Amino acid sequence: MDIYIWVGIVIFLALAFDFINGFHDTANAIATTVSTRALSPRMAIILASLMNFIGAIMFTGVAKTIGGKIANPATLDHGVQVVVATLIGAIAWNLVTWWFGIPSSSSHALIGSLTGAVVSSAGLDAINGSGFIDILKALILSPLIAFAGGFIVMWILKQIFAKSNPHHVNKVFRSSQILTAAFQSFTHGTNDAQKAMGIITFALVTAGIQDNTDHIPLWVKISAATAMALGTSIGGWKIIKTMGTKIFKIEPINGFAADITSATVILTATMTHLPVSTTHVITSSILGVGSAKRFSAVKWDLAGRIIISWIITIPITMILAAVLYQIIALFI
Repeated sequence: MDIYIWVGIVIFLALAFDFINGFHDTANAIATTVSTRALSPRMAIILASLMNFIGAIMFTGVAKTIGGKIANPATLDHGVQVVVATLIGAIAWNLVTWWFGIPSSSSHALIGSLTGAVVSSAGLDAINGSGFIDILKALILSPLIAFAGGFIVMWILKQIFAKSNPHHVNKVFRSSQILTAAFQSFTHGTNDAQKAMGIITFALVTAGIQDNTDHIPLWVKISAATAMALGTSIGGWKIIKTMGTKIFKIEPINGFAADITSATVILTATMTHLPVSTTHVITSSILGVGSAKRFSAVKWDLAGRIIISWIITIPITMILAAVLYQIIALFI
């Protein structure tokens, strides 16, 4: 099959991944806002779509990390096919977890799939060990930081408003949540949409269409941003229900604390060019906030099932993409 047809398949799949990422991870930005009725579901999704798009076109650091830190696309003999296997594996896992309402990580799915496909194609030596470890550290540490940050922010707010009228406090923070939801959606776009940009650029380099991953073409940025915004506009209601209502009963002050914490963690990661799981960060901040409110208020059995899905995502998608590459290799 002609290399340009393979690249076309990559672009289609990458934009499909971004579209699915949009509705899979819509809950990241708006679950707390919808659950506290700070915004109606329709208005929350419109806001999230717009801010996702703006965030997606403003940064490229994470895209460059995905495009070149896990493996060098210029050295892979069948890099475009590697990317095809990567995207099919990541999309399949995203759809399975979306169907069951599990807030798993699109980032983990993509990185696990890319690693598995590269190893299946070129062996373990093709993986850039230091780059992979850096990404893995960010994926592991960011939820821990978000949990601690959510706990601290909520504890501080509890001390400040301990003697205030609860009705007045809820009214103030319900309005504030509109701003934090916008901030949350913006940071989601700055990190998550760039992953598809990076994977498209990876394919362009390995196909010889582009020299390196230091430049992300404008058409790639706009296409990925648009796909994510359109996906966000559909909404992932099963995951919104899990994150917004099932972990613990969220009030406006809790939603504010969770949003501001997780958005800050995600933006910091974007500024340091590190891909993180927005799902993990936001879920962890909700868990931290709930623990500060009242430890027993958190439904830890559900939290445990979510954490298990986090742990198994990378190994499962690595195996899935490795098998998919071997199947695709039959048509090379």
